[in-house]
Amino acid sequence: MTRILLSLMLFAFVGDTFGAPARRVRALDSLAATLEPDHKLAYKTVDGRELKLHFFNPPNLAPSEERAAFVVIHGGGWSGGEPRWFYPIADHFAKRGLVGVSIEYRLLSKSSKTTVFDCVKDGRSAIRFLRSHAGELGIDPNRIIVAGGSAGGHVAVGTALFDRIDDPNDDVLVSAVPDALILLYPVIDTSDKGYGQKKIGDAWRELSPVDHVRAGLPPTLTFHGDADRVTPYPGAARFHELMLAAGNDSILVTHPGGDHGYLIFDLDLYRNFLAQTTSFLKARAIIR
Repeated sequence: MTRILLSLMLFAFVGDTFGAPARRVRALDSLAATLEPDHKLAYKTVDGRELKLHFFNPPNLAPSEERAAFVVIHGGGWSGGEPRWFYPIADHFAKRGLVGVSIEYRLLSKSSKTTVFDCVKDGRSAIRFLRSHAGELGIDPNRIIVAGGSAGGHVAVGTALFDRIDDPNDDVLVSAVPDALILLYPVIDTSDKGYGQKKIGDAWRELSPVDHVRAGLPPTLTFHGDADRVTPYPGAARFHELMLAAGNDSILVTHPGGDHGYLIFDLDLYRNFLAQTTSFLKARAIIR
């Protein structure tokens, strides 16, 4: 009986005997499980729920300092995931002298009537909070880096692009636009050729990054696999081309054969992402 139970547990994790695709092990989760933030701070309250920022501080951080902030936004199709997923990234950059922050945001829900627009609003609110409280948090308000994966990449780029989608309680005089964007296999095209149209509804174009590229956007580094079938690679390539055509600083790192989320399944690829991101930010004097 014990062997049967163990076998059932194993199949529940890696797939089943009827040909369902195996669930891949997220290598990054093993790192995330060992980490806890230094503190959490609510950046807004919605319907009685506090949404919090999870902080990883560099050693000996003083409030009077002005450290760059590395903000991460988890994915999960806007309807799943948690801040812990990207704790390793926040922790990595905190150990290198930055303030690491993982954002908690509302998730898509029919029962609470939360929409993808609300996800974007929360991302923009979080950056405004960090910028307006930078002096208390030891953050340089002019060196805020925002990174996100998959749907979190959509929320991340939305902090820069969607300037008409704001929480009515936000102080819109405080900019939500980051000083650099790091996008990991992001939801970048919400048309029927990309991802998210059904979840967003008829207003999908309002939240389609490829349809809102303009001049003056932050330096952007995008990582995407060319075999991604969830957030198809052509959308990332088109976004990159449009960014360059608009005169923006954009680099697209293509992983041949990479499928969706490839960075979180392979620690060597993850470490390479960290190194390339560091080089990108140093080259633009955003981190030292």
